[in-house]
Amino acid sequence: MYEAVKQTQANTSIIFVPARFAADAIMEAADAGIRLIVCIAEGIPTLDVIKAYRFAEQRGAMLVGPNCPGLISPGESMVGILPGQVFQKGNVGVISRSGTLTYEIVYHLTINGMGQSTAIGIGGDPVVGLHFLKLLEMFQNDPETKAIVLIGEIGGNAEEQAAEYIRSHVNKPVVAFIAGQSAPPGKQMGHAGAIISGGSGSAKDKIEALEAAGIRVAQEPSDIPKLLKR
Repeated sequence: MYEAVKQTQANTSIIFVPARFAADAIMEAADAGIRLIVCIAEGIPTLDVIKAYRFAEQRGAMLVGPNCPGLISPGESMVGILPGQVFQKGNVGVISRSGTLTYEIVYHLTINGMGQSTAIGIGGDPVVGLHFLKLLEMFQNDPETKAIVLIGEIGGNAEEQAAEYIRSHVNKPVVAFIAGQSAPPGKQMGHAGAIISGGSGSAKDKIEALEAAGIRVAQEPSDIPKLLKR
């Protein structure tokens, strides 16, 4: 890694290694001077992610993931496993905890003539690198992004925190969708982070928080383009 960075001035690394090697791979990349690390690998122990994230942060690197599809700026660059054919260059920023839902919602945006500035899957694990708040700040400050789509899911409180941040710091149109609205309490749905416990993290709580912040919440992924047009 160190020799490769020295010879090529590489600034981005994508991690596909098995889970037990992923934390070391992230830290090696950060230590070698890589500034953007995208971790596709899944099943990484939470403590390993915390250790790797802190190390990367100390080295000035940004970590996306783990357990994520990566990111894409259509017509410019892609780092990850996203299906590039459904994306189209435009001015809608997309932030998502769900890879598959990212593709579905972007498909609906594209066929309705709404291209994307950048789409990023942050991963659905309990601990991830770049999160909603930092990415909302980036999209708010990005002149190429005119509107934002936020794709959340049950579990945790990331969406509630995002709602508060948007209320105070974001003046661009934001539309959201929350996956797992029919999930019963105590059931894990897909991602490790998507579990409702003790009455917190439910879809109802998240939708209420988002709507209280003035964010339009779609009932179905296909509704998002219509809400953006309002």
